[in-house]
Amino acid sequence: MFSKLLAPTDRLLFRLFKGRTSAPALLAGLPVMMVTTTGRKSGQPRTTPLIAVPVDDSLALIGTNFGQKHTPAWVFNLEREPRVTVIYRERRRELRARPATDEERTAVWFAAAGLYGGYDKYQDRIKGRVIRIFVFESIPESLT
Repeated sequence: MFSKLLAPTDRLLFRLFKGRTSAPALLAGLPVMMVTTTGRKSGQPRTTPLIAVPVDDSLALIGTNFGQKHTPAWVFNLEREPRVTVIYRERRRELRARPATDEERTAVWFAAAGLYGGYDKYQDRIKGRVIRIFVFESIPESLT
């Protein structure tokens, strides 16, 4: 039930507090970013509050979907169109997502588990699918 209520609650809090906080930030001190992808079927913007995983000078996302068996829709959107708009710590940025390398996957998972212990539990519950991990990069000026 929590997984179904969190995203709508987070969107509301994000609007009410003008991007300064979110439910996971208030309840657990987790870093949340609003990620706007392009819907792979609709072509429409889709904004989702997600836990940001800071790693070195980058941000990463992990597609656990709260440990559920299905891959979250935002993952498929990123795979189709990697350019996104991210709001993180009150700063809006245009970024590009790419799949993490094997080395990065290890570093991101370690950082994520340090942020929130639920990630290891999610990994144990998820069977039959690869958990996608994305790293964000700046878009070169020539491509904007």
